[in-house]
Amino acid sequence: MQSTACAVTMVRDDLFFLRIWLDYYGGQFGLENCYVINHGRGEGVAEMARGANVIGLPGDHHKNFDAKRWRLLNGLLAGLRNYYTHVVIGDVDEIVVVDPAAGRGLLEFLERRRSNRVFTPLGLEIVHIVDEEPDPITGPVIGPRRHVRLAGHYSKPCVISAAVKVARGGHYTTFPELIAPEYLYLFHLKYCDFPTYAEVMDRRNAVTEAVGVADHKDASIGKHWFAEARGEDRAVFEEFARYERIDGFDMTDYRAEMADTFRPRGDQGMYEFDRQKRPLLFTLPERFVGVL
Repeated sequence: MQSTACAVTMVRDDLFFLRIWLDYYGGQFGLENCYVINHGRGEGVAEMARGANVIGLPGDHHKNFDAKRWRLLNGLLAGLRNYYTHVVIGDVDEIVVVDPAAGRGLLEFLERRRSNRVFTPLGLEIVHIVDEEPDPITGPVIGPRRHVRLAGHYSKPCVISAAVKVARGGHYTTFPELIAPEYLYLFHLKYCDFPTYAEVMDRRNAVTEAVGVADHKDASIGKHWFAEARGEDRAVFEEFARYERIDGFDMTDYRAEMADTFRPRGDQGMYEFDRQKRPLLFTLPERFVGVL
């Protein structure tokens, strides 16, 4: 049984993304090294995650949901570090991938890395270009979907082997150094499938309505969960198709920008860097097909 790395997430009913998360991390690390916090003890989650480590929790809606969630995740992270060298921690629609050009998968990549560090993959969002990609996602994501946009908000310090605290949302940690390996990416899947996006947003809007908070400023819940921030679903995806299309897949300059702007985040004890958000569209090279 390997003790190099495990993966941790928290999920409530998002079975589309959970299936992808389990297939990927189960294949990389082994299902026995995957930890799924089942918020609300959903039967579908428990059944799908059979063979992984499932932790069932009460599912009452709460206006400070995200703060409670990250207190739990930080505690679990601290505990798991006693048993694994590296812990990959994040949302169920976030997947850390090693570029196949490196010639190794995520587990082998981490086996060659020292501990007491925090790795920050470059964040890329897989986006569904609806008029060009008609096929549904029934297996791997990369294949039916080949387009990504820069997503600095998802360049998260999420591969952890040091004693650190992670901020709510997973965007910052107390680790005072930026380590962003050349071949490491975080793929965010929120926009990878238009029909799934609409279903997920319906559920999230229902959660904020049930909490009874009209403004995201009055709750510890992400602004993107509120109906007021949603906009028109089809228009969101049509905008992706209008982005400037970039030839090639060289991310060197974007990693350099992360390093150049790395700094303390006020007096919070956390660290940050400028989060790139540009209307640029890249096509994933053929070598990525089937990896995720």
